[in-house]
Amino acid sequence: MADTQPRAWQVVLERIEADLRDGLLAPGDRVTPERELAAQLGVGRSSVREAIRVLEVLGVVRTATGSGPNAGAMIVTTPRGGLAAFLRLQVAANGFPLADVVRTRVVLESDVAERLAVADADLSGVVDVLDAMDAADLAPGEFLALDARFHQALAEASGNAVIAAMMAGLRSSIESYTQAGAARLDDWVATADRLRHEHRAIVAAVAAGDAARARESVRAHIADYYTQVAVALSPDDRGEAAVADAARMAAAVDRPTTSA
Repeated sequence: MADTQPRAWQVVLERIEADLRDGLLAPGDRVTPERELAAQLGVGRSSVREAIRVLEVLGVVRTATGSGPNAGAMIVTTPRGGLAAFLRLQVAANGFPLADVVRTRVVLESDVAERLAVADADLSGVVDVLDAMDAADLAPGEFLALDARFHQALAEASGNAVIAAMMAGLRSSIESYTQAGAARLDDWVATADRLRHEHRAIVAAVAAGDAARARESVRAHIADYYTQVAVALSPDDRGEAAVADAARMAAAVDRPTTSA
C-alpha cells in the first residue's frame, strides 16, 4: 500500500496555511522562528527551511538572513498571490493530468461567461485583445498567445480573483496543447479565422445578456478545438497521447443532454 502520510515539510506548509486561513498570520507578520516551529510540529529544522523555501518561491513570504527583528520569514501576501505560481509549478512538473486541465477550463470559463452575461462588466480589455487578433500577419504562436490572453481577460473581467489566478496558473498547460494542435492542423489559417469568429460570438452573447448562449458558446469553443486537435494527432504518437486524450475528454464535458 502506498504511503499517504504527508512529508515533514508538507506538515509545516499545512500549519502556516491554517494560520493564514484562521487570521493568525497576515501580511507583515513574522512566521514562527525555525527552531520553535520545528519543536511545535515535531519535525526537523531542515523541513521547516524547505517549507519556507516553497512559500518564498510562491511569493507568500520574504526571508532575511541574520539576527534581530528583521530576520527570518515575513508574510508578504496572502496565498491568492501565490496560487498562479503554485499551479504553474504543478503543471510544469506534470502534477495535473492534462484531461483534468481541460475539464477545469470548461467548468471555469463556462461559468465566467454565464456570470459576465448577467453583470455590467467592462469588456473593453477583452475587445482590445480581439482587435489585436484580427491582424493578418500573426504567426501561429503569436495568435495563440493572444488567444490565451483573451481567455485570461474574460476571467479578469469577471472580478473573481480566484478564477483569474487559476486561469493564469493553468496557462502554461493550455499553451502546450494549443501549440501541439496548431502544429498538426492542415489549414491553420481557416482554424484561426474560425476561432476569431467564435471569440466574437462569445463576447456578443455576453454583451447581449444571453447567459445560456454565452455558456454554451464557451463550452463548444473549447470542446470543438480540442476535438479537432484529437483528430489531427496520430494515435500512434506516444509523445502527444496525453494531448489527444485531453482533447477527446473536452468534447464530452458539459455537453447538453437535451436539444434546443
